[in-house]
Amino acid sequence: MFTTSAASGSPAPAAPAAPSGPGHAEGVSNEEFRAAMSRLAAGVVLVTAHDPEDGPRGEDAGMTATAFVSVSLDPPLVMVSVRTGSRMDDVLTDQPLWAVSLLGEDQRDIAGRFAMSGRLSDSLLFASLPHTRGAYTGAPLVEGGLGAVECRTEQRVRAGDHTLLIGRVLSAALPSAEGGPLVYYRGRYRHLGR
Repeated sequence: MFTTSAASGSPAPAAPAAPSGPGHAEGVSNEEFRAAMSRLAAGVVLVTAHDPEDGPRGEDAGMTATAFVSVSLDPPLVMVSVRTGSRMDDVLTDQPLWAVSLLGEDQRDIAGRFAMSGRLSDSLLFASLPHTRGAYTGAPLVEGGLGAVECRTEQRVRAGDHTLLIGRVLSAALPSAEGGPLVYYRGRYRHLGR
């Protein structure tokens, strides 16, 4: 929001509104921050890993993420943000190999299932999900996704209540999937351009 400066006739920033709800020393409340960030459209991915130490044959873990970006071309690096102390954070603390499937607009149900808190075990979710195993990571790669990368963690950075994982890309695949990406905007999954 802008107001007009009487002296110059040009727009001047309006005074910030007082924070609502519980805030931080910086003055922004959790609700204000969440609302502002909800206006940033983001692609939706499924981050996966295989934990060989969990059970006799190991266990797969997965989580939906929107905080996933490319970081560098040389070397090829990506970054994903995971909640510190979550199941995925615990798995990726010990397992440096993981994968990311870029979800298509028709894969909203996959994103929703792996985003639920208090959900059933990941093994049950993967049992009904068509997937292959990454050649480098052994992690599940979702069939029908727009793309997939396999990664090895190069660096872990604590950032507030999340951990940023910077991973070196070991492989990249572009399946012959049709359609556009699944996008998250203003608290909902959406199709590009809608």
